Amino acid sequence: RYASLYFCCAIEGQDNELITLELIHRYVELLDKYFGSVCELDIIFNFEKAYFILDEFVMGGEVQDTSKKSVLKAIEQADLLQEEDESPRSVLEEMGL
Repeated sequence: RYASLYFCCAIEGQDNELITLELIHRYVELLDKYFGSVCELDIIFNFEKAYFILDEFVMGGEVQDTSKKSVLKAIEQADLLQEEDESPRSVLEEMGL
């Protein structure tokens, strides 16, 4: 249990348990920064974003980036791209007219 959330990680016998706990801690910190004070409902209703944050941080079972700032920056950039993609445009604007 961490920050009123429950996490389950499957690790091998030779893996370091402390690193796994630190990974959970860092993930919760990233979720807190993105959602404010993260709770179950944030993850339930925004599970795509929670998975995206996890994918920016961990890929293939290995930590990709330990910097919270760079992970949050990548998430902000993805949010901007998504907003641009979802904004309504007329056919003429898309054709450059």
